[in-house]
Amino acid sequence: MIVAFTSKGKGWGSMIDPRFGRTDYFLVYDESKDTLSAHDNRQIENEAHGAGPKTAQLLFKLEADVLITGNGPGGNAAAVLEKAGIKIFTGAQSFTVNEAYRAYQEEKLQEF
Repeated sequence: MIVAFTSKGKGWGSMIDPRFGRTDYFLVYDESKDTLSAHDNRQIENEAHGAGPKTAQLLFKLEADVLITGNGPGGNAAAVLEKAGIKIFTGAQSFTVNEAYRAYQEEKLQEF
């Protein structure tokens, strides 16, 4: 399973970014390979409109099965992600990526 996190940094100790569409980074953890990779999303700041759907496109390219974030995506992006079968979990805004992953494993996050 591939788990993506909205993040303010590039490692396990980074804080979860509560935003989806304008998140700074996606951290992607491939559970089968036990690898973590960082993907820069900061160029989206220059977009006046449509940040959520454009960020969703990046998430598709990363082949995520699960998204863990703070507040969750907006309506348009959420609909697109749902149709793609990506499960969304929210409520991690005060966690590091590592803490959010543990909360996900322990089923302590809310499914969007």
